Amino acid sequence: MAGMVRLDLVSHGITGALRAARFPDDEPLLDTWAAAPVARPPAVVLTGPEQRALRTAGLLGVHAEVDPALRDLDAGRWRGLDMGELPTEQLHAWLTDPAFDGHGGESVAAVVARVEAWMRRVAAAGEPVLAVTHPAVVRAAVVVALGAPSSAFWRVDVSPGSRTRLHFRGAWTLRLPT
Repeated sequence: MAGMVRLDLVSHGITGALRAARFPDDEPLLDTWAAAPVARPPAVVLTGPEQRALRTAGLLGVHAEVDPALRDLDAGRWRGLDMGELPTEQLHAWLTDPAFDGHGGESVAAVVARVEAWMRRVAAAGEPVLAVTHPAVVRAAVVVALGAPSSAFWRVDVSPGSRTRLHFRGAWTLRLPT
């Protein structure tokens, strides 16, 4: 079918922040994490600017161009903090209100809008893309592909190093692994 675009999203590997349920502050991957190399990467390989995304791309054996649209959700003043250190009402608001930005960073709704704009550019370019990025960006892409509201963001669980495939044929679709 003409006009089909494939978008493969790879979530970065495991970090200390992920393991400890802490908001990341540009940190490296844990030394124990490894990835299987990508056998035949497409011509367009992109990555978020953080070292955990760049290192994951390196472990995948791909040369990637940094795309700022693939950056992680900005946790603002919460960077480096454990979720248990936050006031309960603020954490609850962050997890239930997509527009919440009381941490001085980026709201979930803003991340979804940023990723949606990026996905429009990917679709318009018409080339297969491999993007090494963050769980928040992968969640947002799935929300966009399904046409779900931003409130569905936290209902998408993205494992470290996981791969998610989307196709565009006039609309985005999620392809589940076989």
